[in-house]
Amino acid sequence: MKQQSDIADFIVANMHVLAAPSVPEIRLYAAHPASGLWRLAPDDAGDEAPPPYWAYQWAGGLVLARHFLDRPETVRGRRVLDLGAGSGLVGIAAGMAGARAVLAAEVDSNGVAAIGLNAALNGVDIVAVSGDVTGGPVPEVDVVAVGDLFYDAELAERVSGFLDRCVAKGIEVLIGDPGRAHLPHARLRLVAEHAVADVGTGHAATTKPSAVYSFG
Repeated sequence: MKQQSDIADFIVANMHVLAAPSVPEIRLYAAHPASGLWRLAPDDAGDEAPPPYWAYQWAGGLVLARHFLDRPETVRGRRVLDLGAGSGLVGIAAGMAGARAVLAAEVDSNGVAAIGLNAALNGVDIVAVSGDVTGGPVPEVDVVAVGDLFYDAELAERVSGFLDRCVAKGIEVLIGDPGRAHLPHARLRLVAEHAVADVGTGHAATTKPSAVYSFG
């Protein structure tokens, strides 16, 4: 397994620092065709290496980040969990909007390294947690932010169960999503809409309507 310091060095050497599409207030280490991200895969992963979702921004995260910066009262003074944090975009936006504390949970250790680098780039403090927190205890937070985790049926079911436990504890849950296949529409209330890029699809120059929902 690669050390976090080695991963961070690779990211700095092989990725570009760019303003996030639709959220230019935030700068991130961004993938490009010559990044060679495949070199970060575990040596024994073979064809099973997970895609580097963390290296790209997706519409759900972008719409949440845009919402937090436009409506800072949503998170100001509150403790925020960025679930499935990827590069840390949503957590960074929460920190810039005045969140009291930000916890970013990401299953990919490469993403965890990126979160630390991106938080430093933007001058915010984030505690990054590696692994799937959905099966563990509900964290001591006030808001859970979920960007784009409803693209897979099994993942959506697991995340929804965790969010149910969060709501039962009195935690506010906000979901950013452009309308992925397994979004639990019956459980959602529309909070805001923004047209944002969906960089993960390779169409950074175009935007698509995306929404922020309250889950309950």
